[in-house]
Amino acid sequence: MYAGAIPPFPQAIGLIFVGFTVGVAAAFFGVGGAFLVTPALNILGFPMAYAIGTDLAHMTGKSVIAAIRHRRLGHVDLKAGGLLLVGTLPGVKLGALSIMRLERLGVTEHVVRLAYIVLLVAMGTLMLRECLHEVNGSVRERKNALLWRRFRLKPLVSLKTSGIKGISLWSIILLGFLTGFLASFLGVGGGFIRMPALIYLLGMPTKIAVGTDLLEVLFSGGFGTYLYALQGKVDVIAALIMLVGASVGSHLGALATRHVEPGEIRLYFAFTILASAAAVCSKQAGMTQLSIGVLIMTGSVVSGLILYRLAQGLRSEAAVSSQAEVESA
Repeated sequence: MYAGAIPPFPQAIGLIFVGFTVGVAAAFFGVGGAFLVTPALNILGFPMAYAIGTDLAHMTGKSVIAAIRHRRLGHVDLKAGGLLLVGTLPGVKLGALSIMRLERLGVTEHVVRLAYIVLLVAMGTLMLRECLHEVNGSVRERKNALLWRRFRLKPLVSLKTSGIKGISLWSIILLGFLTGFLASFLGVGGGFIRMPALIYLLGMPTKIAVGTDLLEVLFSGGFGTYLYALQGKVDVIAALIMLVGASVGSHLGALATRHVEPGEIRLYFAFTILASAAAVCSKQAGMTQLSIGVLIMTGSVVSGLILYRLAQGLRSEAAVSSQAEVESA
């Protein structure tokens, strides 16, 4: 039973594990990773409102690390992030007000879990279908983006870093509002919706979408944490414990994006989303132990794959560097 106190040792180890695996995945996918953490905290016994508020706090701290790393790699479109933020903050406010209303009605747990299931299954299925039918990732991204660019309500703006010459300002703000609402309502950064939207609707290159979304997660998570803290729904100690693992995982996940093709990033992401949906379904059906097992397996498999690909990339770089030294000698 959740007591809001310092977690016992086994639970603290579990929180560090969750922080590390989600840190790796979040920096790699360009999302806050809260679509994994909020259900995990709820499964571990946190009431849903506390799980949302605590995860927002954890996500904000973790996103600082990952966003800085991606900025150094040149993967952040600052102009797009600023425009998205105009819509994000009002959306976050509306989402927090909606959760507090549901809590007063006593239906928060079921409503939020059902919303998670619907969104995770829909998004994971769409991304998996796209990955399986994709031949050339960059071509498919630009082709799908034309659907959004047909919305030509002026003023139009250009996003130089993303290679986008003209897109409606209102479409970017609307995307920010919708993902901001989801961020606060579900206790997420909105990234598991926003990152695919940046790719498939705005037409951003995958790696730029990853870094830009993490910047947006930082602000939406910070504002959401503030709103939930005002209601006393944030467990700061649990958030800090998760950050211990996330600080290491975020660094490694960001580095891994340099060694993996965009299509592979999206394939891993689709698998992670669908596995998370299975865990939430298990919790909703009352099978708590099964849901814990699914989350542990998902975190272990995904973070393991990402770290394996990072190790492969580093070995290849080392081999090339060694060969160049031999040839120069």
